[in-house]
Amino acid sequence: MAEKGRVCVTGAGGYVGSWLVKLLLSRGYRVHGTLREPGDVKNAHLKKLDDSLGNLRLFKADLLDYSSLHTAIAGCDGVFHVASPVPPGMVLNPENYYRLSKTVAESEAWDYAKRSELNVVTVCPSLVIGPMLQSTLNASSWTLFRLLQDGSKSVENKVQMIVDVRDVAEALLLVYEKLEAEGRYICTAHMSKTMDLVDKLRRLYPNYSYPKNFTEVDEGAKLSSEKLQRLGWKYRPLEETLVDSVKSYQESGLLD
Repeated sequence: MAEKGRVCVTGAGGYVGSWLVKLLLSRGYRVHGTLREPGDVKNAHLKKLDDSLGNLRLFKADLLDYSSLHTAIAGCDGVFHVASPVPPGMVLNPENYYRLSKTVAESEAWDYAKRSELNVVTVCPSLVIGPMLQSTLNASSWTLFRLLQDGSKSVENKVQMIVDVRDVAEALLLVYEKLEAEGRYICTAHMSKTMDLVDKLRRLYPNYSYPKNFTEVDEGAKLSSEKLQRLGWKYRPLEETLVDSVKSYQESGLLD
């Protein structure tokens, strides 16, 4: 396979980042991946990816440290900025902080792009679920995982906008490779109320402990990936995502 170029992926060990690195390697790219601690055991899965030997370099980098990021990005044709800084042990709600930091980072990126004529394209996914390459649960996977465990608890019966993590990786690569890609892309595939999602899981896996009580809440905003689909993006069926998610939880020892 001919080499397609060299790219940098920030947050290479994260949920989306790991799948993006896997996809890039499979498509012939050389990848620079940034991590807080490349030697941490939680990042060991990256070195086991197909084609990683000789094609994947991992860099210790702090997103708030210009010099460490510059070292990782040097020599690359493009950057997939997947990560966002969350100071360890310094915030009360890391998940909310992450959401805020991603929102602010995107806004700043657009402002800088206007001033510098930098070519920036953003992909904004909804709730990301699917199989894991890491051995530990991330925040978005926990949303699905807890539905298999919370038999005694009441959960909100809200509309879930869902997309498979592998389809997010495909979307990121698609907008990078398509010269006509521009602006902002919403990346979502399925819309399901929590109760309907639980019903689907129960039919597939009847032996888990599912929530029995649901609290009705106001429906959130509806999202559309029509712009991304016009670019050629496709997504897999929800049942495939659910089956592959549960299988990965089982293989990781998180579920019996």
